[in-house]
Amino acid sequence: MKSNQYKVGSALNFSYLLWDTETREAAVVDPSFDTAEVEYAISSGGLKLKYILLTHHHYDHVQEAGPLSGKTGARVVTHSSSTIPHAVGLDDGESVRLGSIVISLIHTPGHTADSSCYLADGKLYTGDTLFVGECGRVDLEDSSPEKMYESLLVRLSSLPDSVAVYPGHDYGKTPFSTIGEEKRTNYTMQKRSRDEFLRFITS
Repeated sequence: MKSNQYKVGSALNFSYLLWDTETREAAVVDPSFDTAEVEYAISSGGLKLKYILLTHHHYDHVQEAGPLSGKTGARVVTHSSSTIPHAVGLDDGESVRLGSIVISLIHTPGHTADSSCYLADGKLYTGDTLFVGECGRVDLEDSSPEKMYESLLVRLSSLPDSVAVYPGHDYGKTPFSTIGEEKRTNYTMQKRSRDEFLRFITS
């Protein structure tokens, strides 16, 4: 599998293009604001866009999903609970494929109820659940500090340290990281009891 990272918009969003080198089937994660570079990479690389993977429903991550789907015929994929119009709704642990590549959804509510990460070939696309050095806000309408604890300190912390982290925004010291590095240096992922985490994250 190969993948490209694109920084777009004033909020420093990241979008991603990933594809199977044999079949040339491709997916875009969180098409946001401007997809010109992504569309050029698809056409110049002879790729067939099969899926648009959305990590959660916030506008800065989904703005170009509809137009891009209309242009390419790609199917929009979200967590099954999402209110975003979608063709494929996945539950935790379910997957889609690009050729031989399995892309699995990990449901990670906390920032939003539908927040999810996508794991493919040792790369984790985390949206606003986990940033480099930080995590997503939990003070929004459908946020949940309790669920963020489970998502960060149970679900994501249990992944192998070698898994690469590709966040939804360029908010950190580097544009990508690893689970191991985040467990060592990200203050939101330090080991805490549930009560300790809730006091910390809401303070």
